[in-house]
Amino acid sequence: MSTTIWAIDPSHSEVQFKVKHLVITTVTGNFKEFSGTVEAGDDFENAKISFEAKVDSINTNSEQRDGHLKSADFFEVEKYPTLSFSSTKFVKTDDEEFELIGDLTIKDVTKSVKLSVEYGGTATDPWGNVKAGFELTAKINRKDFGLTWNAPTEAGGVLVSEEVKLIANIQLVKQA
Repeated sequence: MSTTIWAIDPSHSEVQFKVKHLVITTVTGNFKEFSGTVEAGDDFENAKISFEAKVDSINTNSEQRDGHLKSADFFEVEKYPTLSFSSTKFVKTDDEEFELIGDLTIKDVTKSVKLSVEYGGTATDPWGNVKAGFELTAKINRKDFGLTWNAPTEAGGVLVSEEVKLIANIQLVKQA
């Protein structure tokens, strides 16, 4: 089996997260700067996947909130400028579905996480580039990664939920 190297096409990809705020609404954020590679055979089964995002590129449509997320209360961007992911297992569960397991590192904490992956297909663009599309989803507990800051509310709840939904729409481009 021959192996192909694929790279994330950042202009056709997005990496988002969603967190409940005051338990009543969801705040969506994303990372503007990220990169990654996939080493795989034709069917992507058992692919080796690596990914990195620059934490300083975090964007939640609020400069004040982004500044707080970059601070020591959350990501500590000065000390930990990137978050990363490295796959340990990528298994096809049906024609368009995969299960991705790997090590997610945020700050100085590395934990195994499981993501659901939907394969969107492969196509060739008008310039002859071969592209493959995937949507990845997962839920993590931010406290598992040392992102523990919170504030109580008047009603006895919390400002920010512990559960974080991850959603990534990734377009890969086959490397020559």
